[in-house]
Amino acid sequence: MLYYARGSRQDSITPEEAREALSGVFRTLGPRKRVLAIPPDFTRFNSYAGPLTEMVFDWYGDALTDVMPALGTHSPMTDAQISAMFGRVPRDRFRVHDWRHDVVTVGEVPAEYVREVSEGRVDYSWPAQVNKLLLDPSFDLILSIGQVVPHEVIGMANYTKNIFVGVGGSSGINLSHYLGATYGMERIMGRAKSPVRDVMEYARTHFIPQLPIVYVQTVMAKDPVTGGMAMKGLFIGDDFECFRRAAELSLETNFIMVDRPLKKCIVWLDPDEFKSTWLGNKSIYRTRMALADGAELIVLAPGLKEFGEDPDIDALIRKYGYKGTPHTLEATRANRELQDNLSAPAHLIHGSSEGRFRITYCPGPGMTREEIEGVGFDYAPLDEMMERYDVPSLKDGWNTVGGEDVYYISNPALGLWAHPDRFKD
Repeated sequence: MLYYARGSRQDSITPEEAREALSGVFRTLGPRKRVLAIPPDFTRFNSYAGPLTEMVFDWYGDALTDVMPALGTHSPMTDAQISAMFGRVPRDRFRVHDWRHDVVTVGEVPAEYVREVSEGRVDYSWPAQVNKLLLDPSFDLILSIGQVVPHEVIGMANYTKNIFVGVGGSSGINLSHYLGATYGMERIMGRAKSPVRDVMEYARTHFIPQLPIVYVQTVMAKDPVTGGMAMKGLFIGDDFECFRRAAELSLETNFIMVDRPLKKCIVWLDPDEFKSTWLGNKSIYRTRMALADGAELIVLAPGLKEFGEDPDIDALIRKYGYKGTPHTLEATRANRELQDNLSAPAHLIHGSSEGRFRITYCPGPGMTREEIEGVGFDYAPLDEMMERYDVPSLKDGWNTVGGEDVYYISNPALGLWAHPDRFKD
């Protein structure tokens, strides 16, 4: 059921309007005794999920007993991050999702179905896993809150991804990431329907129809005048139609079709948001369909301190590196440690240029030249590149620096960039 739908590329939904929309839905749903909220973590700070979760608390009060950020494989949020993102929501409501231990397998999507939707690229069943807290029968409302935006693994983030990945388990996450990687990231990004989404939709309809989940989904974009974030859409419902509507607007709003392939692209990674290449490689995922053959992608990453958010994944990235699909697939076939952590080789495939363009990482003091070059990236000193490309003076999009045309992106998490030659809808 679609409870609320509003949005357009020209729209800008105010906090007061968002509050009224939520209140109207909650009045329709009727009184609830125990509510669980599943918002994103700090890596989706710009999703407006923090203020929305505060609004949920304002409405339900003590009935909002649990808030579990959808960490997926990410590090737990710090107290400072929780305070910055969720404001008034009491600290004692927050629960930490443990993707390796606190999960239950609610069903298996058959291998025949996974093989069919993947066009034969993988041949395994998929375990639908969720945090055990979701199965507590005392919850009479579960609010999945987050932003619909292009995504490298599933096509468009949010909806069932928030459940089966955000608060999912290691097997489900690993196998879904590998499915997306082997099917082809450039065939998936920006599309509401993908093999990974099909598998999760199968799991939703077959294994968790009894869970009282309502999806609260935003579409966000940077305001060209203020530079802040504006809510372009808000969609609240409990089925695929709600997500489809949000995804259509996100593609219209967050998808930037460049007028010519990018020969040099500069991407800034905010140090408060991007501390790993696991997250920072959005600079690669989201720009690769816009980059010309032989292009250079320069990633300014002052906060970089690790490759993986999880120690085991970090070690695998350091060991095998971003060396392209053939190398990664061969390494996966030959090494059990990759087979047991398939999200790692999936990430290694996503983060490789496949030799088509150069990737130059410019980290701050938290990572060395040897570490960067050890995983297959080029290295350049951050200070030197910041002096050459004066970030505060750059605007999003095309700039001329020293007579050279460069394309600047201030936050790769906010969109998807492509050239028509590489994006075929």
